[in-house]
Amino acid sequence: MIILPAIDIRGGKAVRLYKGDYDKEEVVDSDVVKRAKEFETLGAEYIHIVDLDGAKEGKTVNKELIFEVIKNVNVPIEIGGGIRNFETVKEYVENGVERVILGTAAISNKELLEKSLQAYGDKIAVGIDAKNNMVCGSGWLETSEREYIEFGKELYAMGVRTFIVTDISKDGTLNGVNIEMLKKFKEEVTSNVIASGGIRDIQDINALIKMNIYGAITGKAIYSGKLDLKEAIEASKKGR
Repeated sequence: MIILPAIDIRGGKAVRLYKGDYDKEEVVDSDVVKRAKEFETLGAEYIHIVDLDGAKEGKTVNKELIFEVIKNVNVPIEIGGGIRNFETVKEYVENGVERVILGTAAISNKELLEKSLQAYGDKIAVGIDAKNNMVCGSGWLETSEREYIEFGKELYAMGVRTFIVTDISKDGTLNGVNIEMLKKFKEEVTSNVIASGGIRDIQDINALIKMNIYGAITGKAIYSGKLDLKEAIEASKKGR
């Protein structure tokens, strides 16, 4: 399993939201590039970045800052938030983004997903953000009528091989990861599954390792000091 420390960007700063609520924001670092370099120093093998402004507005907002991060670290970056057209996907890939995450666009624009998969294959992932098992989009502000496992199966048939699965009700809460939700998805959709939302401490990391899951995104647990990133990375390597 790989550990992906998270940097959620809003207003040019690294922030954390509580259950995806934009009104419950906590600034965790005013220097995004510095934070990314710290993650690299601690041994991060991948960094997960979300343009929260972009997710809400439906267009990329913090693109230049993200490019600045890429220039300053030698760690693969995956990016999501506000990616609604192929030009943005192409620009991100051409500027060094290792994996582009489509979320809302995967729900509403299958043509974009198909074109992106055809052009970039495994560099394209889909974020499945769910509340009460139903997929949400537009920065988690809108709930669709799509059940998360059925949606995953449909996208797998299209060629998606990496999914970031988030239980919105857990995100930013430090209440523990939704193991049951992840198990069900992993059993039904044969793919790389990255767990997101609710990771609290090393016990959660170990539970995910036992599941033989591909990756785990953690943000608030690191920023709050409840999870030592270096320890988590070392544990994930032993579990391979």
